Amino acid sequence: MSDNEWPRELPGPSRDEWGDEPPQARSRVLLSASLVIVVLLVAGGVAWQLMRNGSAQPATQPSAAPLPSSTQPSVTPCPDAELTVAAAPEIEPVIRAAAGTLHPAGQRCAPIEVRAEEPGVTLASTDRPDVWVPSSSAWLRIAEENKLFYRTSGATLAYSPVMLAAPEAIGRLYIKDGKTTWNGLIEAVADERIPVATMSDPLKTTNGLLSVHGVYAATALASKDPGIAQLRALTLRSRLADAAADPGVLLTRMAAEADATSAVYDLGVFPLIEQQLLSYQKGGHRVALTGVAPADGMVEADYPYAVRKGVKTGLADRLRAAITKTALTEAGFRAEPTAGGARLPGTGKALLDPAKQWAGFQTLAFQVLLLIDASGSMNERIGGSATKASLLRESGASAAQLFNRDTTIGMWYFGAGSANSPAHTEEVSFGPINGEAGGKPRREALIEKIKTYRPQSNAGTPLYQSVLDGVDTMREQVKPGKPSVVVVLTDGADGGTRFAMSNQEFQKRLTAGLDPARPVPVIAVGYGPDANMPALQSMAKATGGQAIAARNPADLASAMAKAFLAARTGS
Repeated sequence: MSDNEWPRELPGPSRDEWGDEPPQARSRVLLSASLVIVVLLVAGGVAWQLMRNGSAQPATQPSAAPLPSSTQPSVTPCPDAELTVAAAPEIEPVIRAAAGTLHPAGQRCAPIEVRAEEPGVTLASTDRPDVWVPSSSAWLRIAEENKLFYRTSGATLAYSPVMLAAPEAIGRLYIKDGKTTWNGLIEAVADERIPVATMSDPLKTTNGLLSVHGVYAATALASKDPGIAQLRALTLRSRLADAAADPGVLLTRMAAEADATSAVYDLGVFPLIEQQLLSYQKGGHRVALTGVAPADGMVEADYPYAVRKGVKTGLADRLRAAITKTALTEAGFRAEPTAGGARLPGTGKALLDPAKQWAGFQTLAFQVLLLIDASGSMNERIGGSATKASLLRESGASAAQLFNRDTTIGMWYFGAGSANSPAHTEEVSFGPINGEAGGKPRREALIEKIKTYRPQSNAGTPLYQSVLDGVDTMREQVKPGKPSVVVVLTDGADGGTRFAMSNQEFQKRLTAGLDPARPVPVIAVGYGPDANMPALQSMAKATGGQAIAARNPADLASAMAKAFLAARTGS
């Protein structure tokens, strides 16, 4: 009799073997035998369930008491799978179902092991899968540049564009006539018409990686100045409530929300792969989601089937053949790519560099003092009708949007127009950016002041005195968990005023006032060919800051973006 066959009759005493036992005795024996049969049936059922699950713990069982450990049947652990597969979480159920069709009947251990994993996690893991189904072929380029080689097998499995999703209650705030844009989202977030925006980690998820690329592609289309474009992109980054959210966790949280109002203020707008959005919409949740692909930087997930170099392809090829287009489309994926998408860079590095900046951005509550050179040299023309001052007005207005709600900020102009003029004047009082300054919101006051910036024609440049005063002022503002920085923008060198001093004297006074317990880094931007970069570099080095050169005045916006990143990333 095989292990899988039950005997047709259980062995027991024959009629003759009962002899002359009284009926009561026979009943007791029959009762005992019945109990033994029940125990055997329970034990056999548990053992069968253990073998079925391939686990030391059975799945949900009836409430019968477990057998003593000494009588538990032993189960041999499964050997390593013949083929291991890592798949992006949203496509993993389809891959797992296809793998299930290759599981031989009656075999307890599956020949294929499938795990759901974000591509960035797979890339960072030492447990390399034999087959990889990431949610973008870009990850294969990144892997190759890291000496990890995967070869695609067959055509791309599926496609799914990235959507800007949100509760239907706020869809009208960023979707017009069924269309939306990244630039529109940036403006709505900057103006605080949209209360919350969230994104995924671009170093782990395709959702995040492609979204960052989409944002930069969209802002580049909207501005001819690369620096202005970068400032606009960083504006969105600075306003994110969460820049490393897990898409699956976001959807779980959304499904658990009791009403749309709480969902709006908890999650707001967030990029989501279309397949994930469609799956959520089918769930019939209380909070309905809407979503549209942004027209100015449409990016799309694609799902290559890739086999690691050196892996025997027999079972891998069979799995590839078992993944059907019908299964993919029923799961919400597209069979063909979407036209009009933003082209991805040719190298993984070009895609990763902005993502690394984005991921390294600190969301601390910074305290910032802006020192803006208002000396006469800022009126110099740089070609055509543009002056250094006009470029500052344009770039500065964009830069003012970078500061998030937790920022505390103030702004001084420095430039002495007469012998009795002060070294600097306070143009916007120091305080919370969402607080009031001069009877209006401080951010609005800051933007308005920069837009009306007019340097004094004959003013000198009291650079050193202004920096010393600015660092001393911010040192008094230092608080735990709120880094303080001084950002200086100048086009020249110290001189032409009663505050003039040598660089040696300046360095002596600057270092004498340093307090390791209350650091105030200086981020110095040298604007134009006449900026005294050695002096700016020395003040930055002494305070733990950074000096950034914008030799071509047209590069001012890019320099401002670098300064902002230096303050926020420490790089």
